[in-house]
Amino acid sequence: MMQIGQAVAFKEFIWNFYEQNKRDFVWRHIDNPYFVLVSEIMLQQTQTQRVIVSYEEFIAAFPTIEVLAAASLRDVLLVWQGLGYYRRARFLHQLAQAVVNEYGGLLPQDPKLLQNLPGIGPNTAGSICAFAFNQPVTFIETNIRTVFIDSFFRDQESVTDKELLPLIRATVDQENPREWYYALMDYGVFLKSRKINPSRKSAHYNKQSKFEGSDRQIRAKIVKLIAENEKVSHHEVLTLINKDSARVEKIITKLLAEDFIKKSINNVYSLV
Repeated sequence: MMQIGQAVAFKEFIWNFYEQNKRDFVWRHIDNPYFVLVSEIMLQQTQTQRVIVSYEEFIAAFPTIEVLAAASLRDVLLVWQGLGYYRRARFLHQLAQAVVNEYGGLLPQDPKLLQNLPGIGPNTAGSICAFAFNQPVTFIETNIRTVFIDSFFRDQESVTDKELLPLIRATVDQENPREWYYALMDYGVFLKSRKINPSRKSAHYNKQSKFEGSDRQIRAKIVKLIAENEKVSHHEVLTLINKDSARVEKIITKLLAEDFIKKSINNVYSLV
């Protein structure tokens, strides 16, 4: 268990670092829960610099959660282009519809309620509560994980989140958790720029596979093709994607099974 003096010294160090090295992003200067939601979904599995332009374009196109809920999936995917992982865009669209229909357009402030919404796991629910509502919740993501492993588990391999979470809970700032988590994330980014990623010592670490030539890339191309053209024949998909047909067929089957796309009796695909 972390000693009180150890916690105080750690927090002082993080706050001092943040004071001198804080990063500045547009979503750090807002108190609109919907805008925070959009930024948090976009930042999943995507580098911050790639999110900046896409975030502003998305908010311009869908300025309220009601506007997003009323939009077509096609319109959402077209604006989402450039971020990849189209499943996130679909979840965000479904989430907006659920919030409008079930909560009158007001994003829940309870992490448990948030986790019932499409695409929201415990850590994303925690980050939304911290950044949108300034609640002193406990959550973990890659940069936070990096900080705590480097600070308290340098000599240990295969560190579990179960070991980290009590330390995160014990040090979270009760008065200003929003800024505290920003500070942790900024220090985590700094550590990754100076050291071999400490998160590799995490028991949950998985190096992301190469995107180029992957099934993820083919999937993204298929979704983009259908979104841009509204309706695309099976033959056109195979021809324009120009990859191994059996591989493309398998990915199409998954998209159909997920109800992401649908197929007409004439073998023409469109978004659901």
